[in-house]
Parts: sequence; structure tokens; C-alpha cells
Amino acid sequence: MKLVPLGNTGEQVSEFCLGTMMFGARCDEAEADRILSAALERGVTFVDTAAMYAAGGTEEILGRLLRGRRDRVFLATKVHRGLDSASILTSIDESLARLKTDAVDLYLLHWPLPGMRPVEIMAALAQVVAAGKTRYVGCSNFPAWLLAHCNAIAAEHGWPRLVNNQVAYNLFERGIEVEILPQAVAERIAITVYRPLAEGVLAGRYQVGGAFPAAARGETSGPAITWLAQHGASIARFNRYAAELGVAPATLALAWVRYSAGVTAPIVGASRLSQLEDTLAAFELDLTDRQYEDVTAIFATEVWEEGLQPFPGRKYNFPRLRRNLRLLG
Repeated sequence: MKLVPLGNTGEQVSEFCLGTMMFGARCDEAEADRILSAALERGVTFVDTAAMYAAGGTEEILGRLLRGRRDRVFLATKVHRGLDSASILTSIDESLARLKTDAVDLYLLHWPLPGMRPVEIMAALAQVVAAGKTRYVGCSNFPAWLLAHCNAIAAEHGWPRLVNNQVAYNLFERGIEVEILPQAVAERIAITVYRPLAEGVLAGRYQVGGAFPAAARGETSGPAITWLAQHGASIARFNRYAAELGVAPATLALAWVRYSAGVTAPIVGASRLSQLEDTLAAFELDLTDRQYEDVTAIFATEVWEEGLQPFPGRKYNFPRLRRNLRLLG
């Protein structure tokens, strides 16, 4: 398993980040143990969880499973409840108790909230770091301007900066290409990506127009149902292209996400050991520029702005500048 830099922290983590949302929700502790053990054996060092997963049950399972091997894992969890100082400071203590560890490696703000107070938030995160309860802090689902605003506050006060932004990214959800990925490249912010397989739609698990397999996650997923309805023909072409390359659709979808210079690590979850084995293969496939372009062209999902059109006689336009990852040398 390839190790990659975690932004500008100096840390090296596995390019595969094991997501644990299914632990205690769609798989029991015994299967979670098999998944975690197999991931560690294959060189995975990066594990992501959250206090809200299974109402804290996922952290409790991880706490038991990591006993005796905590030092093998770069562990991330997230703030529960609100973003006021009290919530940030109590949430970390609750998570550490469930995880049975003195500290996590990365503590993330889970979602921005209306009326949030960035100075109070960054001060509270600084307290958590100073207390030795986390080594680094970050955020999830922050727009680029909000992350920059919070880090400007941190710089002004000498507090730890947000080093990671965890966001959704796949062939359907491509909004982060406009500002977040260019910001990540310029400021060396680690980007971890959830939903890289679009809740199984890009893993070839569901047949367009067919019934969902019994107990499949997509059966109750609004996004999965919508994507299948809106992009059925493209999904079928994508599956055929994967077959032409001799790889599984999940392998191709993950390789497409990994191609971006702005992505640090896709977060890949599993509810069965067999799913983990299928996705691990994706980290052995590096797309060529042409293959990446071919896959991208299958889906008409680029965030559309009028200025993206190549108007005759116009060399530059602002929309293309906003998503250009090569402006800085």
C-alpha cells in the first residue's frame, strides 16, 4: 500500500483510508474485526470514524478492535453535536472514552452550521491539541472560503490550523473541483474523499432499471436511486469501459478519484470482507491521462458555468482559472 503525505503535517498515511461507518450498523463486530485485520495486513494505516456513527457504537467497536494495535493506525474522528466550545471539548472526551485511547491523531469538525463562531471554534480546537487529546485538527464539508477564514484566524492567534478537509467526491458529485481542490494543492491541505463509489452505484452492484439486491444500501438511498435514474445510460457505458480494461467498476471509480493531484486518500468503507478485497485492488491501478479523460467524458456531470465554453478569440476565463490545479509552480 502506497503511503502519501497528509498535507503539510509531515505525516505519512496510507492512500487507502478505511471508513468505519458500517461497523455496528451493517456489519457486526466479528466481521468488522476481519475487515480491520485484513486492511492492516495489506498496509492500511489510516482509519476514519465519527461519534455519530451507530450512535457511538462504531467508536466503541473500534476501541475494542484496536486494543494492542492502536500504534499501527492514524485515527481520525469527528466532533459530535454542535460547534460551540463546550460541544467540541466534551465530544473529544466522549470519543476518547469509547475509543479507549488517550488521543486521536486527527479531530474533525463534522459539518459547518448556521451561526457558527469561528474564533470560538478554533480556540476550542487549540485547547484540545494543547491538552494532548489530538495531534491535528481538520474539518469536513467546509467550503474553501470557510476553511481559509478559519485558518486565517488560527494564524492570527498562533493556534493549530485545519490540515484536512473531508468531502464527497465521485463522478456525480464534482463540485470540489471548482475551489476546494485548487485550494488544497496551493495550501497543501489534505483532502480525504467520502462516497467515492457513490453509495455503490459506481461499484457495479446495481443494475440500471433492475431491482436492488436484498438488503442493499442503495434500496433506501435517495442519492443512489436518483443517480441511477438520471445517469443510467452513462453508468452502463462506464461498466462496459471497466470491462474493456479488465477491471471491476469499483476499481475504475476509485482510480478516477485517485488521479486528481488534490486528493490525498479516498475513504472506502466495507460491510463485508469481500467488499474490502475488491476495493483494495483499485490502489494498484493508475489511470493514464487518456483513460482519465475517457472516463470523465462518459458522464455529463462537470459543474457547468457559462464561461467554461471555449469562446472564439478568448484565451482565458474565470471559471477555468478557478479549477486549474497547475497555476502555481
